Amino acid sequence: MFKKLFPALTAMMSIALLSIAYLAPAHAEDDVRIALVVKAMGIGFFEAANEGAQEAAEELGNVEIIYTGPTTTTAEGQIEVISSLIAQRVDAIAVSANDQDALVPILSRAQQRGIKVISWDSGVAPEGRSVHLSPSSDDLIGRMNVQLAADALEAKGVSSGQMAILSATPTSTNQNVWIEEMKKVLPEFPQLEFVDTVYGDDLADKSYREAVALMRNHPDLDVIVAPTTVGILAAAQAVSDEGRVGEVYVTGLGLPSELAGHVESGAMHNFAIWNPVDLGYAATTIAYNLVMDNATETSVDMGRMGTAQLDENGSAAMAEPFIYDATNVQDFADIF
Repeated sequence: MFKKLFPALTAMMSIALLSIAYLAPAHAEDDVRIALVVKAMGIGFFEAANEGAQEAAEELGNVEIIYTGPTTTTAEGQIEVISSLIAQRVDAIAVSANDQDALVPILSRAQQRGIKVISWDSGVAPEGRSVHLSPSSDDLIGRMNVQLAADALEAKGVSSGQMAILSATPTSTNQNVWIEEMKKVLPEFPQLEFVDTVYGDDLADKSYREAVALMRNHPDLDVIVAPTTVGILAAAQAVSDEGRVGEVYVTGLGLPSELAGHVESGAMHNFAIWNPVDLGYAATTIAYNLVMDNATETSVDMGRMGTAQLDENGSAAMAEPFIYDATNVQDFADIF
């Protein structure tokens, strides 16, 4: 009887030991494998964030960064990427989500397998992650975008005018929250008449076409606000190509390296952004500290970026956005 049971018991013990090894957190002497999952590959903002992630990895000393994402900004693409990462048994996944709800099932599966999950930049619903790191506070970002539009009217020399929004995808978590916050504060800016919201899906060609359509559908349009690095660049190019420089201003969130020329041309008066290098650095450091069990329910260390103070939903803000204009954009263009 014992001889018959022994192989079965041995197999059961082997499976149990493998499961324990699979779920056990990484130790200091092990390489901690952190996947930085972006909305789509080939976007400058996320490439800069990866630079910050690599900086954090070098500083921490025992971290391997897997920089990955789909080819297009879809939840389906990210789900496929995350499924592969689960199979690779990474220690942590840090994702900028294309859809806050659609990723919850696959990320919940990752957490069940012992993988630490955070979202950054664009959030995941709390059920699908432990921590969310916003680049800044949502209300401040919304207010700043409206203030930038008001600044554009002032630069144009008019007392009132029309404003439209060029966003990323209709399901993009951060974009939708920021647009909601923008609409909340619009009554405080009676000089701005809000006329339309369109979506470029964070694709350069579609964002360009949507910007052109905005100008043609609203002949008296004064400002296009694009809280997306892909959209703001495409809109500025569309304004230039349509010969509307000085008539339609573009503003929102973008990268100095991509927008310096458009500020110089007059297509843009000013714009804002946080440092994506800092964001990638902070997200990586948070993920590492979660893996190493170096966090509390209310705070987690972000290295040189300080301490992330977590609210009841596990969310934190990194820093305030910074405004760029003709006086400083060239200074930062060589950095990111």
